[in-house]
Order: sequence, then structure tokens, then C-alpha cells
Amino acid sequence: MIHNDWDDLLKEEFQKPYFQTLTQAVKSEYEKGPCFPPIHMVFNALRNTSFADTKVVILGQDPYHNFNEAMGLCFSVPDGVAIPPSLQNIFTELHSDIGIAIPSSGDLTPWTKQGVLLLNTILSVRKNQPLSHQSLGWETFTDHIISLLNEKDAPLVFVLWGSHARSKKVFLNNPKHLIIENVHPSPLSVYRGFFGSKPFSKINQFLIKNGMKPIDFDLSR
Repeated sequence: MIHNDWDDLLKEEFQKPYFQTLTQAVKSEYEKGPCFPPIHMVFNALRNTSFADTKVVILGQDPYHNFNEAMGLCFSVPDGVAIPPSLQNIFTELHSDIGIAIPSSGDLTPWTKQGVLLLNTILSVRKNQPLSHQSLGWETFTDHIISLLNEKDAPLVFVLWGSHARSKKVFLNNPKHLIIENVHPSPLSVYRGFFGSKPFSKINQFLIKNGMKPIDFDLSR
């Protein structure tokens, strides 16, 4: 299904009754009307970043709910699509924190290829209806993924922006990992501590300290 080590790690999960019910519910939703991301992109976060390669986990809530935006990676939009406000604020902090030019593209795929898992906790959504797939069972699945990552022996960075992502802290008790938490980068909360929080330099300082290659966050190359 995913074509990397996640397949073996999630093999038992895929067979559980709740996941079978979830699969049928998601198929039904996509048949009824527009849902996002395109169904072949629902597992993009896991496809792009294997369990073994994951060094940083950024948790989102659910996908963008307008046409052409969601691509299965939290906060990311395809190249050429207008950059949503929350991602604009992330880029503003990225520039302030480590001096990188603000990107013209909102496609975060280059980060995923370096070990940044961009995981929404709910992996699909109905058009123009945020959280419309909240009750389908996705969070049972993604909570299991978060728990698997928590058990990883290598040190990880978990980035929890906003109350929804921060609620997943209950799954994170491995002292090897770094947890970076803050308000959501949306325009509604960004001035309550997100700007000036320097998450990107903190991520790379932790990776270097633990003998890992830092993330090249520059998307302009």
C-alpha cells in the first residue's frame, strides 16, 4: 500500500476491523462528492518519508479543503498554488529564524525527502468542510503511527503547533525525543508566541547534537 517500511510496521493495523470500516467510509465519501487530497495522495506523508528515515515529525490536523491545495502532506500545497496563510506565517518564521529567503512555492516535498514526516492526524476531508472526516477513524490510525514513532530508538523531533497537535503529546514519553510545541501558525494565533519561537534552528541544533544531518529548509534551490 505504501511501498516502504511502513507496510510491515502497519500490516496488523491494516487488518483490524476499524481500518476496514474506515477504508469503506473513505471510499464512500469520495464517491459522494469532492474530497481531498486526491485519493491516491492520502498516504503521501508515509510514502515520502519512511519510518527509518524519519528525523522530524510535524503534525497537522486535517487536509486543506479547497480544490488543488491538499497533497497528503500537512501544511504543503503543490507548486503554483497560492500559499495559504498558515504556511505564509511558517515561511515568515523560517526567514526570521535562520535567514532563509521566503519561498515562492508552498511545496514542502524537499523537506520530506530529508526525513521530515508531514503528517496530518486526519488524512482526508470533504470539500469546504474542515474536520468533516474526523469521525471516520483516521485518528485511531495516526495515533498508532505517533506511538510507533515515539518508540523509535533514534532521537526524533516532534513539532506540535496548535491545540489539536499538542493533544497528541500524551503519546510522547520517550526521553530521547525533543518536543517543540506552540500555538498554531494561523493568522488567529500566530502573534501569541509563534513568531520568534525559532523552531527551525531548534530542530537542527538537536539533530546536530545527536550526530544527525540537519535539515536544509531552503526551498528556493
